[in-house]
Amino acid sequence: MALKKLKPTTPGQRFKVASTFEEITASKPEKSLVFGVKKSGGRNNQGKMTMRYIGGGHKKLYRLIDFRREKDNIPAVVKTIEYDPNRTARIALVSYADGEKRYIVCPHGLKVGQTIMSGIGVAPEIGNTLFLSEIPFGTIIHNIELYPGQGAKMARSAGSYAQLMSRDGKYAIVKMPSGETRMILQACKATVGMVSNIEHNLEVSGKAGRSRWLGRRPRTRGVVMNPVDHPMGGGEGRATGGQPRSRKGIPSRGYKTRMPKKHSSKYIVERRKK
Repeated sequence: MALKKLKPTTPGQRFKVASTFEEITASKPEKSLVFGVKKSGGRNNQGKMTMRYIGGGHKKLYRLIDFRREKDNIPAVVKTIEYDPNRTARIALVSYADGEKRYIVCPHGLKVGQTIMSGIGVAPEIGNTLFLSEIPFGTIIHNIELYPGQGAKMARSAGSYAQLMSRDGKYAIVKMPSGETRMILQACKATVGMVSNIEHNLEVSGKAGRSRWLGRRPRTRGVVMNPVDHPMGGGEGRATGGQPRSRKGIPSRGYKTRMPKKHSSKYIVERRKK
């Protein structure tokens, strides 16, 4: 994974920092694992706008990703590493020994031709999926399940990872990407390694049009609205609008929005760093 800074031949390329895509080995997806995505443009079934700043965007095909990795103890060979327009990470097409093909979220360092496996007794190597009860302490992991058999829910975006710290009874203590430390059942699965495309956060779009290609319409700041439209609106000239808050009036800095009696709070050992 590498980045390239383009020469300023146009205003849109002056500040653009883009991926070189040098790790990509295939340009077309596997036909049996894709289907079309219908866009709403932020409108409901009556045609009324219910979500702002959504619309346009390039046409996409959705790639079916195997987040469960339930084909245990069947070796799979990595065939291609591909770009996925629906996520920040790269994806890998793997072919199992029984002939089935699936897409997985590609870990950083996975190469074409490597063999990966999942299940009990599998070696803790990059791309292999194991139960948290079998992963060594200190291992970098991603694609973590919250409930056994549910499929991966955490640490799935580009460059993200968690770390297995210890075990306590039937729970494993995992340090999450946010810095939060929490307990997860040891019967849950996780994949060894960190997610690919680790320099995604350093990319710079360079122009507004590239956001439109991604389906994002221009966002109006609250301070330029009228008082009837936003708590931070109104005032003479370029008024700052006081304390930053949302359209509904909820403060955006320091205000706790988590429910005090949320059931998963008992699994959190240490809260994320502020």
